[in-house]
Amino acid sequence: MSPFYVIGHKNPDTDAICSAIGHAALLRATGEQPTAMAARCGEVSQRTAWVLQRAGVAQPSLITDVRATVGMIYHPEVIKVTVSDTFLTAYRRMLAAKIRCVPVEDKQGNLCGLLRYFDLLKLLLPEDTEGISVRTVHVSLAKLADTLQAQSLGAALPPPEFEEDLILLVGASSQAAIEKRLKIATLDGNVGKYMVICGDRPIIQRHAIDRGVRVLLVTGENPVTADILAHASRHGVVLLRCHQDTASASTLIRCSRTVRHVMEQTFQTVGPTEPVSSLRKRLASSEQDLLPVVDPASGKMIGFITKSDLIDPPRVRLALVDHNEYAQAVTGIEEAEITEVIDHHRLSGNLVSREPIRYLNEPVGSTSTLVARKFFHRQVAPEAGVALCLCAGIISDTLCLTSPTTTPIDHEMLAWLAEFAAIQPQAFAEEFFGVGSLIVTGAAEELLNADRKEFTEEGFSVSISQVEERGLQGFAARRQELEAALRALMTTRRYDLAVLALTDIVGHHSLVLAVGQEAILAKIPFVRLDDALFDAPGVVSRKKQLFPAVSDALHHAR
Repeated sequence: MSPFYVIGHKNPDTDAICSAIGHAALLRATGEQPTAMAARCGEVSQRTAWVLQRAGVAQPSLITDVRATVGMIYHPEVIKVTVSDTFLTAYRRMLAAKIRCVPVEDKQGNLCGLLRYFDLLKLLLPEDTEGISVRTVHVSLAKLADTLQAQSLGAALPPPEFEEDLILLVGASSQAAIEKRLKIATLDGNVGKYMVICGDRPIIQRHAIDRGVRVLLVTGENPVTADILAHASRHGVVLLRCHQDTASASTLIRCSRTVRHVMEQTFQTVGPTEPVSSLRKRLASSEQDLLPVVDPASGKMIGFITKSDLIDPPRVRLALVDHNEYAQAVTGIEEAEITEVIDHHRLSGNLVSREPIRYLNEPVGSTSTLVARKFFHRQVAPEAGVALCLCAGIISDTLCLTSPTTTPIDHEMLAWLAEFAAIQPQAFAEEFFGVGSLIVTGAAEELLNADRKEFTEEGFSVSISQVEERGLQGFAARRQELEAALRALMTTRRYDLAVLALTDIVGHHSLVLAVGQEAILAKIPFVRLDDALFDAPGVVSRKKQLFPAVSDALHHAR
């Protein structure tokens, strides 16, 4: 089952974080989504961190991309072989698993190749079909003996990793013909590479040993006399005895060759975090079907995928809170499965779904209010920590019920939640807004991104950041720094307009820094103090006051 996240917008404010925590808890409590997890796609502000610490609630997981990844679809159980495995070993594993390709690892467990079913044929068929090469096999004698389950009765076998060329000679012809072949080999100087294969033919066996062949293979489980055994040992000839007949043994000898000779050493691997959509494009022209998945930290193979796994991968399931448009959503949302939206902002953007979804959008002061009402309607009592988080979401977005966005429902839900959270809302608000002044201690980038939303309006690309403070005394000293950072943000992200509103929640007053096209700035309906600074008395809500003003300016600037 793909993961299910409840997630707010980029650059999350307290309401986005807390409504995600609340709704995930509700989905788990009702059994609707037992695995629902709260998530975030941005850093947690100082105030929100304070809320979570006081509530005893862990920060939601940071999820920066919700595209399906290789890690979601790979197969951890891998049928594999090693470089020293034989044809027979590889063939049996592939046949048993009904697969046509396996990864190959070295002794240290490092991925070093791929072995395809077709590659195995190269171990059975000689490259040349003429001359002595058609009878030559490069093989390990130890592995040959293992494949044939043969007894080693003569000279000692070399170690398994030692491979050598053997020239096969089946001793099924007349005695004279065999002696002639061995005499020619002696004259050619390669009789020491010969492997003579025969059954119960003591004369041929002795003659082969006398000539100094490398191996004598006695087939059919025929007996070998003590005289022949002693003779082989004295001459340093490896003597093997197997139960197969001569024809079967001759075939199986090639099956004892190791796969390292034919494995494909040029191949592609993938990492567990690679998005499936980008991988699909990368492999469009590749003929490689099996793709090992390699852990970037250890370099070890942890699984595999096939091209067929890329056709319709499972999608991450999402419930969106506190936003309803792609521009503000987590990266990759276009490839996710959106199941629900809970929001209190305007409808906009290009949010679409494949199937019908639940969509709750009401003009209230905060998304946490809507989540709290779902608890209330279902008669589910929120845990104290969850209730405290939802209280913080309402208090933050409504400025403790003083914002023009506040509705009677916000009042009702905050009072209801406060009983479970065991707080006095006004006292809690004093503590909450007293936590860490960003104007005094925060870096310019932190101020711009603590609560920032992107919009596309009238064909213009716009960013609006808002910082809420108990007084704006520290602004003057940082004015130039903040304006420079705002201009850099506009240039980097290619916005037509970038706005930073610094809101005094006590005096219900905002100072607005705005940079962008002069045609837009000229239409902003606030008192213009200089090129980039505007005075906005009574303006505290981005949703109900600041954005409508900016939207109107954009409309008249066209």
